[in-house]
Amino acid sequence: MGAGVVGLTCAVRLLEAGHRVDVLARDLPLETTSAVAAALWYPYRALPQEQVTAWAATSYAVFDALSDTDPESGVRMMTGTEVHEQAQPDPWWRSAVPALDHETALPAGFASGWTFVAPVVDVRTYLPWLVGRIHDLGGTLTRMNLRALPTGADLVVNCSGLGSRLLAGDKTVVPARGQVVRLAQVGLDRWWLDGAGPTYVVPRSDDIVVGGTDEEGDWSRTPSPETAAEILRRAERMVPALRGAKVLGHKVGLRPVRPAVRVRREGDVIHCYGHGGSGVTLSWGCADHLVQLL
Repeated sequence: MGAGVVGLTCAVRLLEAGHRVDVLARDLPLETTSAVAAALWYPYRALPQEQVTAWAATSYAVFDALSDTDPESGVRMMTGTEVHEQAQPDPWWRSAVPALDHETALPAGFASGWTFVAPVVDVRTYLPWLVGRIHDLGGTLTRMNLRALPTGADLVVNCSGLGSRLLAGDKTVVPARGQVVRLAQVGLDRWWLDGAGPTYVVPRSDDIVVGGTDEEGDWSRTPSPETAAEILRRAERMVPALRGAKVLGHKVGLRPVRPAVRVRREGDVIHCYGHGGSGVTLSWGCADHLVQLL
């Protein structure tokens, strides 16, 4: 259940393990929150830390391999910098990346930062690539709006994100609204991140995704012009080269936030949801964990 990045990745791993898999979803992949994401690998709004770090490390390794072996996947390894207005210790997920260097060449107004190589996933290409993998392995994808988890299958895997409020009766999963602005490319070839905003600037081949917001409990999918202006102001402070860049569009996604990511088997159901802003980052790690639960 669910055709966002987590559901599609779980389907691929289950098919690779020899299971028959049928993906059912109200929203097709390019209609999901995953399709809005800047999709920079980065653990964000997901707990518990130890488990998230392990899942993120697994995903990092898979994306790194894909960037080398399958350029059609839309995955690139890209250097970037996270900045801070005050000195910070290394991030809690430090062990998930091969190298992390403290940065001294910082934009004006920032006191510390670290630079590392991270996967950047162009979801416009990557989500269809995952669907192609599902079809190549004999799986199916069907649009279906269900008000309850289906019955009659040997196993139901619930990757419905916010839909789990209904399908799993879990009111602890709530939306965290994230608005982004798409800009035309200005020759940017590295990502930038300021977690305080959160503010992020993630270049892709033909555009730049700039965000963002983190408005917990807000269900609105309508972009706010005032919010967009504030996002661009923060982004331009960090990356002055964005000033004057052409705006290509605005999007809003609703991250499925929960006190902890839920990857758990209950009889003939495995739940896998509540990834917050880390769906791409945790996707392969959670999919591998799910297969182990079988």
